[in-house]
Amino acid sequence: MDKVLLKDLKKQDKYTKFFKDWKEQKFKGKVDEKKLQDELLSLSKTIGIQEGLVIACFDYRNLNLAFFTGNVEKLTGYPESMFRNQGMETSFTMIHPDDREELFRFQKIVFEAFHSITIPERHSFEFSYTTRWVHRTSGEVHWMTSKVRPYVIDEAGNFIMDLHIIVQLAAPPKIKGYDWNYTYLKEGGSRIFVSKNSPTVKPIHLTPKEKEIVALILDGKESKEISSVLNISFNTVTTHRKNILRKLGAKNVVEMVKILASYDF
Repeated sequence: MDKVLLKDLKKQDKYTKFFKDWKEQKFKGKVDEKKLQDELLSLSKTIGIQEGLVIACFDYRNLNLAFFTGNVEKLTGYPESMFRNQGMETSFTMIHPDDREELFRFQKIVFEAFHSITIPERHSFEFSYTTRWVHRTSGEVHWMTSKVRPYVIDEAGNFIMDLHIIVQLAAPPKIKGYDWNYTYLKEGGSRIFVSKNSPTVKPIHLTPKEKEIVALILDGKESKEISSVLNISFNTVTTHRKNILRKLGAKNVVEMVKILASYDF
C-alpha cells in the first residue's frame, strides 16, 4: 500500500503547484548543505525530541522536505520514506481537507508579505499557524501548531529554506479551522503583526490625537501613563480609547492591539 501511495503522490503533484512562485525565486549564492544538516541535527538534539514534537524544513528551491525529525509516522500514519521521497506532497496530503484552502491562501500572503519588505526586515520575519493533521489509517484528527521562520535567506533576500517547530496540542483550540499570523520587525524598530482576522481593506481614519495614543499603546503604555505624557486627563484618554476601539471594530484591548500592530501609523 505504501508503494502505491508513493507512486500516486509522485504522479499527482497537485499541492506543490501552489508553491511555484517560491520555486521561481531568483536564488543567488551557494548553500553549504552539509553544514545545514549538521546544524539542524544539533538543534534537534538541543531542543530534545519529545512526543508530539516535530522539526521540519522545506527547501523552496526544489519544493522538497529537506529535513525532519520526530515521530511523524506515529502522528500521521505515513511512513518516513514517503516524507523523504515526496515530502511536500505528503505533508499537504495529511492536512485536513477543510484547512487546505486557507493554507494555500496563507502561503501566498506570506510570499507577498516577505518580498514586500526590506532584506534586513526579512531576517526578523516569522509566522505561525494552527491546523489539523488527519491520520492516514485511523482517521484520527490531531491539532498541531507551528512556529516558522526563514532558516536560509540568500544574498538577494530570497527565501530558500524555512524552519518549522511543530507541536501537537493537548486539546482542540477554540478556533474551528486553519489559523495563522505573521510578524516582523521594521527597520525603525516597531513590530508589525498581521493575523487571519486582521482587517485588510477597511480604512481607519484616526485623528492626530488618536494616532498619538495609538503609538503610546503600542509602546505598552497604560491610560494613566498616556495621560501624563500627553498632558490630558485620564477620562479624555479613556474616551479616545473607546473611539479607537469603535473605529477598529475591536471587542477588547487585546484585539485592539493586534489590529493596531498590523497597521503602519
